[in-house]
Amino acid sequence: MSPPQGITQLLSRWQGGEADALNELLPLVYDELARIARREFHGQPSGHTLQPTALINEALLRLVDNQISWQDRAHFLAVMTTTIRWVLVDHARSGRRDKRGGDVVRVTLSDQAPGAGQTPGAEQTVDLLDLDDAMTALKAHDARKARIVELHYFGGLKYDEMAAVLGLSEATVHRELRFSRAWLKERLAGDSEGQSA
Repeated sequence: MSPPQGITQLLSRWQGGEADALNELLPLVYDELARIARREFHGQPSGHTLQPTALINEALLRLVDNQISWQDRAHFLAVMTTTIRWVLVDHARSGRRDKRGGDVVRVTLSDQAPGAGQTPGAEQTVDLLDLDDAMTALKAHDARKARIVELHYFGGLKYDEMAAVLGLSEATVHRELRFSRAWLKERLAGDSEGQSA
């Protein structure tokens, strides 16, 4: 992997309008983007019409014309995480609208990467759109906590990476992630009870 300065310089060049910089950047970050995309596809129904490579491409297309002041590799991955989440949510909404309640896209709030010694079905799975609604509510309650959840569960960023992106200590990130996970689980449990009533 290229040193962080190389990635930061390529991000600056891309921000400055050099399209070739993106072509140089992608091989350096593609494995991490693929990991994020695969994490998002864990637990989704087979035959999903949007595949990880298409997800990455769609997210990059959404960023091409945006004027973002790229800071470093961690910042780029954080922005890509958010954009990938938006693409998935938009796709899920479109699919549900097209099928009028068809396939439900499921995600987990597990701390481990898929297949990392987990017992199948051991973690709670939730509908992506229900999770998006809960994340929107959490963001209204505390935007920083919502951002931490997004970076960790959607992006797979580690505590030190989240701390760097957000300018926080790792202890604060850990504490706020624990609180946020409990808050989301309670919110999602309440939503499912309301739907079954």
